[in-house]
Amino acid sequence: MEFKDRIKIARKHAKLTQQQLADKAGLDQTSISNLERGKSQGSNFTAQIAAACRVSAIWLAEGKGDMQPAGHESESSNVSMIEQPNMMFRYPVISWVAAGAWSEAVEPFPPGYSDRYEMSEYDSKGPAFWLEVKGDSMTSINGQSVPEGTFILVDTEADVQSGKLVIAKLADSNEATFKKLVEDGGRRFLKPLNPAYPIELCSDDCKIVGVVVRALMKL
Repeated sequence: MEFKDRIKIARKHAKLTQQQLADKAGLDQTSISNLERGKSQGSNFTAQIAAACRVSAIWLAEGKGDMQPAGHESESSNVSMIEQPNMMFRYPVISWVAAGAWSEAVEPFPPGYSDRYEMSEYDSKGPAFWLEVKGDSMTSINGQSVPEGTFILVDTEADVQSGKLVIAKLADSNEATFKKLVEDGGRRFLKPLNPAYPIELCSDDCKIVGVVVRALMKL
């Protein structure tokens, strides 16, 4: 069995698409495709790919030993943080206009979509991306505050619940907005953390793009 075959078997074992594996391993989709097609005979990211697929790095690199490490015989086995202390995932940094157009996009992030990426330990439920906070509508002097310049990670398939910070698309805007989702009397509202800004009704034509799951402040 060649290296390209082991890469494909490992990915399918983990039930990942090429793009999902690329995101988890810190590569791009084209690199994974080239590995599976035999265009690339090896990779400096073999350990990361093995960790993402939960297979033995030695088996993946050299074809020696069992595919799964000892103690991980079933696909449902959990890999502890002790075994993978440095597991990181790469997500693209996109614009607010691109985030607003998410629901209309057939393929939101094709290969080469973004030339900038940021890392996180968060393993997203679905496609995810970073946004840089603009303005002070989410800045508060009391309690929770997300000031301008903060990078926020948005998971487009995370559970949407009242009280969560979300990215939404209003019908009369061409870009996304960042607010706290609240419910009152069976209706949903988008609430700024800064009380100087008004609360907006999240009507039927308001689309929740995703939930903010991480915040990163760059100094």
